[in-house]
Amino acid sequence: MLASLGLLMLCMAIGAVPAALAQSGDHPGRKVIRSETPTYPVILKILRIGGTVRLNAKVLANGTVANVSILGGNPIFAESAAKAVMTWKYAPAAATSNEVVVLDFNPK
Repeated sequence: MLASLGLLMLCMAIGAVPAALAQSGDHPGRKVIRSETPTYPVILKILRIGGTVRLNAKVLANGTVANVSILGGNPIFAESAAKAVMTWKYAPAAATSNEVVVLDFNPK
């Protein structure tokens, strides 16, 4: 089991392919101006393992993401998803907001 986890972590560090993105429809939210696609670990794609991660992004008035917290979903993809969302840029607004983001990792 520990060896499998080590292999998984090694594969995650070596290579990745893009994952599909989707923003939650719970509320209209702020417009995403620039986004980065999270990495999809190659070994998980080969094994056809997918999942969804729900995140809460604290977005400052200027559109910069200040903090990302994981709300739920597949923990294997959570770190990659959070790291990608931290680089996103949103449209400026009058105040700080919390945006719910849903990222789907689909092995198709």
